[in-house]
Amino acid sequence: MRAVDTNVLLRLIVRDDGSQVAAAESFVAAGAWVGHVVLAEITWVLDAVYDLPPAEIATALEMLLNHQHLTIADADAVAAALDQYRRNPRASFSDCLVLETARKAGHLPVGTFDRQLAKLDGTRKL
Repeated sequence: MRAVDTNVLLRLIVRDDGSQVAAAESFVAAGAWVGHVVLAEITWVLDAVYDLPPAEIATALEMLLNHQHLTIADADAVAAALDQYRRNPRASFSDCLVLETARKAGHLPVGTFDRQLAKLDGTRKL
């Protein structure tokens, strides 16, 4: 299966360039794999560039998780991270993903200096 980069998925989400949207839709129609770094980059761009609030970012991630042609790496951990992010929007999605992939792998607690991440179950503030 082919993989997909951040900017391709962003076109599917924000739909801000018609020709790129069509090219992105065509590429993923045959199936595409989405890695964790791509998801982290997407959330950063949606926040920093498009100034979307956490609830809208969560909706975009949910759309990707449920997309019929996309295979999300470790989809169950990503879904758990998305749930964690919805409940704790002050924490970044990336931090929630770090926590939930560590939880799935049985490597808790996650040591952190991040005050928002440290508030979540399964972490330890250093």
